[in-house]
Amino acid sequence: MTFKTTKLRDAITFALAVGSTALAGAAGAQEASAPAQKEATTLDRIEVTGSRIRQVDLETAQPVLSITRADIEKQGFQSVAEILQNISAVGAPAISRAMPLSAGENVGGQFISMRNLGATRTLILVNGKRLGISTSGLQDVSLIPTAAVERIEVLKDGASSIYGSDAIAGVVNIITRTNFEGATANAYYGQYSQGDGATTRADFVLGFTGDRGSLTAAVEYRKEEAVFSGDREFSAYPQGGMHPTRGWTTVSQWGVINLPTALGGNRVLNAGADYRNIANYHAQNSNTGGTAADPNGSVIDKSNTNLQTHLRTPLESRSLFVNGVFDINDKLRFRSDILYSSRDAERQVAGYPFQSASAGPVPGGFRMSRDSYYNPVGTKHGFATPQDVNFWRRTWEIPRTDKPTSTTWRFAAGLEGNFDIGERTFDWDVGYLYNNNKVTQENYGNLNIERTKQAVGPSFLNANGVVQCGSAASPIPLTQCVPWNPFIPFGRTGDGGLTGNQALQDFLFQRLNSSGETETSVYSANLAGSLFALPGGDLGFAVGYEHRKEQGRFIPDAQAVTGNSTTLAGGPTEGSYKVDEFFVELAIPLLADLPGAKELSFSVASRYSDYDTFGDTVNNKFGFKWKPIDSLLVRGTWAEGFRAPTINDLYGGGSQTFSFFTDPCDTTFGAARGNARCSADIVNAATFRQLQQGFVPATGTNAQTPVAFFSGSNPNLIPETSESKTLGLVWSPGFVEGLNVSLDWWTIKIEDTIVADTPTQMLNDCYLQNDAARCAGFTRDPVLGYVNSLNFTSINAGYREAEGYDLELNYRLPTQYGNFSLNWQSTYTTKDEIKTDTNPTTLPQQLVGYATSPGFTGTFRVRSNASLSWEKGPVSATWGARYYSSMKETCLSATLFPSECDNPTFRAANPAQTRPTNKLGSNTFHDLEVRFATPWNATVALGANNVFDHVGPTVYSQPSANVSYQGQFDIGRFVYMKYQQRF
Repeated sequence: MTFKTTKLRDAITFALAVGSTALAGAAGAQEASAPAQKEATTLDRIEVTGSRIRQVDLETAQPVLSITRADIEKQGFQSVAEILQNISAVGAPAISRAMPLSAGENVGGQFISMRNLGATRTLILVNGKRLGISTSGLQDVSLIPTAAVERIEVLKDGASSIYGSDAIAGVVNIITRTNFEGATANAYYGQYSQGDGATTRADFVLGFTGDRGSLTAAVEYRKEEAVFSGDREFSAYPQGGMHPTRGWTTVSQWGVINLPTALGGNRVLNAGADYRNIANYHAQNSNTGGTAADPNGSVIDKSNTNLQTHLRTPLESRSLFVNGVFDINDKLRFRSDILYSSRDAERQVAGYPFQSASAGPVPGGFRMSRDSYYNPVGTKHGFATPQDVNFWRRTWEIPRTDKPTSTTWRFAAGLEGNFDIGERTFDWDVGYLYNNNKVTQENYGNLNIERTKQAVGPSFLNANGVVQCGSAASPIPLTQCVPWNPFIPFGRTGDGGLTGNQALQDFLFQRLNSSGETETSVYSANLAGSLFALPGGDLGFAVGYEHRKEQGRFIPDAQAVTGNSTTLAGGPTEGSYKVDEFFVELAIPLLADLPGAKELSFSVASRYSDYDTFGDTVNNKFGFKWKPIDSLLVRGTWAEGFRAPTINDLYGGGSQTFSFFTDPCDTTFGAARGNARCSADIVNAATFRQLQQGFVPATGTNAQTPVAFFSGSNPNLIPETSESKTLGLVWSPGFVEGLNVSLDWWTIKIEDTIVADTPTQMLNDCYLQNDAARCAGFTRDPVLGYVNSLNFTSINAGYREAEGYDLELNYRLPTQYGNFSLNWQSTYTTKDEIKTDTNPTTLPQQLVGYATSPGFTGTFRVRSNASLSWEKGPVSATWGARYYSSMKETCLSATLFPSECDNPTFRAANPAQTRPTNKLGSNTFHDLEVRFATPWNATVALGANNVFDHVGPTVYSQPSANVSYQGQFDIGRFVYMKYQQRF
């Protein structure tokens, strides 16, 4: 195949060399060439991401963004996850580091969601081979050391016909360093201007090359420290800085005794008073700001949980990567790489909000014994009608922490070579991949329910003046039971309280340990070459076979499995599946070097997959390239895709969860308030209020349930299927040297979507869509009307459809004042809608332009990244801007806070989205880095991400976060310095 030189090709080659990430700007629209080799051989033809056919042609039918090693070194984001999450085509990450309330095996990981379609629909590759997955199908890119990365190619198109399952929204191929000669050491340190969140990174890369091969090794250490919500004004309060006294929880560190209404209802001990006399307890102030009489609420007798909660969770990682290449002869090469990675993470949230009436497995609940010495209305202190009582107490003394540790071993090895038949060369390879990931999680801060029951059971004052469990006739040794007085507030020592009482803390709180392991093993064989000549060149082909086995398990601590801990109860997950796959791909160059057809070529691919869980599937892809003139390329693709159910989808043990949801029957925030079905199901429908934590009326939408719901697996799931299309232009005008522009239209529709059903969606389908089948999965309290039990699973239902445009521009301008380059990358999403039921009459939800839509994180209509780089002599600098378009969200309260509600009469096509809304303005974060190349072959850099310390608006619906802020936004100015020494 001849290598033709054109202005368009030159522009694309430049774009690939200087294309940038979210900070350094947009890359070229085409694939990058392979790393430089010592000399060109037939083994060095390129296998670009999205094709198995090795070729020297850089131009393909599908849009690919390339992030080079130089791009990575010119910006301040220092992990693979951060680099990828700042690409304009990437959406909200699953389990972001701004979501410490997340639980399960994936906590601590970092994941990529192309097009905001979900991280399980983006395939992650390392050197063209799959990265291992969790039982939930998530691929943790935080395990990849940045020091080992040569470049990253991001295919913004479906590719199931090439790579199989999961490649629906796109493919990220992380290509590691090889044939590296010499040594490089890097040191990085940065922190927020508030003095927290310090990041330290150090790495060392060493490489040797010889006549027969090369060996490259990279080691990396990275530590990122925590940032607490209370250390930022925008996150220090449950409902943001504009309402610092609103939305505090009534399940507080002050302790609450739940008495019958006739005895005064919920009461709190007066400061410093004798707990034994009920007259010393005052009526709890339950005003959280939900009424017009006092919309700002009160902080008396309440907790601000943000003060104990992470805003940005910390992590620490250590990794080693080794790549080896050995040329056995001119026609045969052995290639292998090994990755070891160990990551420690942590998340902290406020002490557990214990509510005795709902503790334990469903139905659960118990009361403090009337015979407890600490019960002020019990038998010990002369109360007229002794009785057992319910109580609340947030265990503020012991914040809840999870410490997940992940250890990964990855080994890949293969033989590759070529042979000639006549004048044609054929490439082949056989390979093996093994990826093992083990995770352990240590949890502390949850109460042992059985021990808690004992601690508030019968107790007495012994002869030594010490309160002891049991009775004088049948005492229980202190080694077996420590009595607890939940009415003694945080900070007050003695009298059976938690503060300073190590024996009680040790008795009530146990360390829980969960563990999991996943394994991926792959055997593969591929053959590629050309068959015969066509008018535009040789007909290329690739065929191959792959056998893959995925197996995994996650075993929660026994206390969680039995429900004897206040941690969310869950069963073990364990299972496996196998798949055999065959694929074929053709590259058909039809015309070349003709008027109106400088090039016209087609590509066709098909893949057959046979799973032992659900059966088989065939997925096809078609693409074309047409150059009417040298400076213009027209390209397009059509592709089928699929995503197989994960181990957790099929075999998950299920778990309890305190879900956030909006009850459509709520008379303040509900979209169905007053309709017939609400009236039929709820006795007090005309005045019904959804109850949140503490069994008090919700103060906003998306409130947290006071009782645990249950989410489980579904063994009857079938694969998702998809159809995607792209159509684009790449233009390199001859009259503007150094300019390259690409514009691509894309659309993806996923059907039979595997949706993690949500309580909000179930209730909306029941009350707004009148879907009777959806009303069977929950019950309501017969007196108060709140949802007191709800079971939900993953289901195949409805569809997800997204559409938009990607614009990329690269321009270089050499001048006497230095070399300038401008890079710009934008994604404009015109549609992102989701339907999550099988009822043909229901309407989809719209996600574009919403901060959240019921149960889902919204999609920015526009994300745009631009950078301007300058270089002259030893000095260079890069300025970048990251833009997020405006969004609308549900008003905090159209009645109470009309100034924060610019569209109180908003009506949507889907009734579930009809609600008062408020528009949140666009946001731009600016970044700056200045570099200096020293005479001793080193580079020193200083920089700042979010250099102007921009803070986004309050977002009460908490997208990708557990505070009232957008989890994708910067949380402050991050200042850093870097030093690189080359040897």
